[in-house]
Amino acid sequence: MSSNTFGERPALEVTQLRKTYGATLALDSVTFDIGRGSVHALLGENGAGKSTFVKLLNGLTQPDAGKIRVFGDPVTLRGPRRAHHYGIRTAFQELTLCPDLTVFQNFLLPDHPQYPWGTLKAHAAERDVRHCLSDMGLRRIDPSQIVKALDLATRQKLEIARAVYRRPRILLLDEPTASLSGPDIDWLDTLLARLRGDGVTTLFISHRLPEVRRFCDTLTVLRNGKVVQGGKVADATDNEIIESIIGRSLTKAFPPKTMRAVNESQETPVLEARSVCTEGGVSDASFKLFKGEIVGVAALQGMGQQELMEALFGAVKISSGEVIAHGNQVRLSSPRDALAADVGIGFVPEERKTDGLFLKMDGKRNTTLPVLSRFSNLGAINRAAEHGAVKAMFQRVQVVDRAIHAPMESLSGGNQQKVAIAKWLITESPILLLLDPTRGVDVGTKHEIYLLMQQYAAAGGAVLFYSTEIEEIVHMSHRVLVMYRGRISAELTSEADQINEQTIMAIALGGAARAPTTTVQ
Repeated sequence: MSSNTFGERPALEVTQLRKTYGATLALDSVTFDIGRGSVHALLGENGAGKSTFVKLLNGLTQPDAGKIRVFGDPVTLRGPRRAHHYGIRTAFQELTLCPDLTVFQNFLLPDHPQYPWGTLKAHAAERDVRHCLSDMGLRRIDPSQIVKALDLATRQKLEIARAVYRRPRILLLDEPTASLSGPDIDWLDTLLARLRGDGVTTLFISHRLPEVRRFCDTLTVLRNGKVVQGGKVADATDNEIIESIIGRSLTKAFPPKTMRAVNESQETPVLEARSVCTEGGVSDASFKLFKGEIVGVAALQGMGQQELMEALFGAVKISSGEVIAHGNQVRLSSPRDALAADVGIGFVPEERKTDGLFLKMDGKRNTTLPVLSRFSNLGAINRAAEHGAVKAMFQRVQVVDRAIHAPMESLSGGNQQKVAIAKWLITESPILLLLDPTRGVDVGTKHEIYLLMQQYAAAGGAVLFYSTEIEEIVHMSHRVLVMYRGRISAELTSEADQINEQTIMAIALGGAARAPTTTVQ
């Protein structure tokens, strides 16, 4: 879309932007513009400079050199309030909602509407928030709910809705679909179309190329802090975009699927659930997981997939049913039980920054936490052995060397996620549960994670994984369990040629739910 759709000057122009952090050059002479009322994609690997760019536009840091123009006017964004003054609002990937406050209270932060004498306009403000939620298709969300009680997808939508509530002229969406799938993606599509019609300019940061094609008019690709590609989305192929992002050719987004035919009459499952129920949403879940398998779990948000994974790791109480590990019934009353030698279950959670890692600690300490006893004797830790094991593991998962000693908060999202995976690979557990393992990482890192999954299974491990991206489920799974309203509605197999996006989505939406052993045509 041309830059003069709604006027002669672009909504946003950046010229020769430069930003350094010590010896690290985060942005190097970045120049591009975004047309008014358009949706512009900003793409790049984790660590390419996207986060630094967002910080500059939010006034959280200032450039060392270069200029920023907003609707033709040169601006100096010294602090978030100046960014807000120019109509710039952001919905962040790392959610900024206060978990212990209500939806209503979060929407009013930081500027509460007040009467001249200082009293909060509570009733009027709550009415405005309710109207805003209804207007954006979120009328089912109760403004009085505490945010931490809501699922991740709902919190992600609220992060976006709160930014829109402030009536932005320029809206920055940082990985807005990382936690969304199915109807939630449609919701965002409808919202962006409405904002486009209102003349709002959107900067869309994402690692998901299908959604870039669906939503965006133009794009800019950053690599190592430099602009390496720009132009109309329609003029570039996926392979060209991927090559620009990672700096090399990636023949296929997914590695070739390995074959694994299970003979259930002769093999013992490494993990089996029999009519497992939880109080929070899993109902009568039964399945088998065999050595060397990658089994995908497909579901829309809130259908019980997270609770099932957490129950199998001992983090959620199983109210009824049985779990069988390696042929023996086990009691999973805590993660310690799941990690026990006779069970051996590792778990990579959905939110690495809150549930998977200690951000203030370095990579070595994060990685060895589950197996610290392996390196200790009479209370003393063998630091040399610990360091050697972590270094070898980091080479295996391709984490940057400095991650051994660097705090996790200083690393890119992709390196953080690989450390979160390394933490469980080092346990040598025979069973690995992965909850959306590629959420918020770039295409290159995704490919590396896919290879790690295949290598783990080829070595005899068993993988049970959920992804918000159905395409991942299709290309990585030997079998697929589809969940709907807490139940496993169908089990799909490669042998019957059932694993495709159309079949999975039909069942995930409740349109073709069948018993787990029923063949789905």
